[in-house]
Amino acid sequence: MTASPVVHVIDDDDALRDSIQMFLANEGLDVRTYASADAFLAALDSAPAGCVVTDVRMPGMSGMDLLAEIARLGVALPVIVVTGHADVPLAVRAMKQGAVDLLEKPFQGDELVDAVRRALEVGRDSQRNALSVQEAQARLATLTARENEVLDRLVRGQPNKIIAYEMGISPRTVEVHRANVMKKTQAGSLSELIRMFLNIERG
Repeated sequence: MTASPVVHVIDDDDALRDSIQMFLANEGLDVRTYASADAFLAALDSAPAGCVVTDVRMPGMSGMDLLAEIARLGVALPVIVVTGHADVPLAVRAMKQGAVDLLEKPFQGDELVDAVRRALEVGRDSQRNALSVQEAQARLATLTARENEVLDRLVRGQPNKIIAYEMGISPRTVEVHRANVMKKTQAGSLSELIRMFLNIERG
């Protein structure tokens, strides 16, 4: 059974942090709170999947610095940035650094819930994509060196005859390697095989 996603709320304002936690909990969402970005990062290894709601202005590491750190670490936690001083440059900077939403204080409860639900959906999509990449990597790991070379040339668009010539093998041997690649990767078509390969490169 998959664990419920958790909303990680980071704000140095105790009253606001508690208020957000109470409101989201009343909406049936699991919430964990942190008084600082450093406290959240210290618990990151055990932090369940979900999303992050962080204030921008906090003592120590700011919300924008935290956003950059989450991106640097490659953590699949969508981030909602909360600020009392929203402006266009800040919004653009936040989005460029990977924030999925920006809320300006004071915000309505419904705005927060809508933003959190959107972020959780983004997180689920990222997890599904990460899982598919892991599955593809596991399948490609079963290929022999020769099969990997054939795959690489197939992805570059080389036909069997050219692959055979450049590798110094017969076209029939290329066909055998190609059939093995398709079987081991469980790709239903050449286009699916190429998509799988590219997803791994991007992932």
